[in-house]
Amino acid sequence: MARTGDPARAVTVPALSTLDFALDRGSPVPLYYQLARQLEAAIEGGVLAPGNLLGNEVDLSVRLGLSRPTVRQAIQSLVGKGLLVRRRGVGTQVVHSQVRRPLELSSLYDDLEAAGQGPSTRVVRNEGVPAPADVAEALGVVEGGEVTVLERLRLTHGQPVALLCNYLPAALLDLDDARLESTGLYRVMRASGITLHSARQTVGARTATREEAGRLDEEEGAALLTMRRTAYDDTGRPVEYGTHLYRASRYAFDFQLLVRS
Repeated sequence: MARTGDPARAVTVPALSTLDFALDRGSPVPLYYQLARQLEAAIEGGVLAPGNLLGNEVDLSVRLGLSRPTVRQAIQSLVGKGLLVRRRGVGTQVVHSQVRRPLELSSLYDDLEAAGQGPSTRVVRNEGVPAPADVAEALGVVEGGEVTVLERLRLTHGQPVALLCNYLPAALLDLDDARLESTGLYRVMRASGITLHSARQTVGARTATREEAGRLDEEEGAALLTMRRTAYDDTGRPVEYGTHLYRASRYAFDFQLLVRS
């Protein structure tokens, strides 16, 4: 089966010529930035979908009445964000929109599915291991006691977006690879009668190692978002400890901040 990014699946976008680009040539905002922002909005809004072709820089510059360097700079800024890709013999192609996830106790799989991002999973590891000190502390088990470790690669539209590592109490769930690849971990928990109630979570950032970069289709040293979370059920029992890595080029957390009265 051809992937979204394959030339065989690429679709030229006739709608691009009818998009209303409101470019203010008298504005102090550079034209390349205006164009980039409006293309990004079209991608985020689904008007331009993964696999759509924008054409080459010459065609775009003529169509929009802009210089070729201006169009090139706009496209390069979106290539840098991971929204567009240049393919030899194909042209400039939409890859995906960035995943924006609310910061709440929810499953990445559920959030991606709700956003129409076409989530899929590859199980890298699923086995019982002795609990390291940090895992034992988070889950309230004896250090060296058995816990289940899960490592999964989460993808959207066939492209990797996150590398997930979760530890669970050994007797908590019966987890087979087929089940983990067909749905999210929190869905499996709910189906098993576990009611998630709260979590403690820390978000950070660091650069990718060579192995992580290879799995996430990034360059070694690329920026990664990190998340460490301990989730509790409605009895206060810790049921999951996760350390996750997200591609910063494809992923962001959304916060809603309120003024404390």
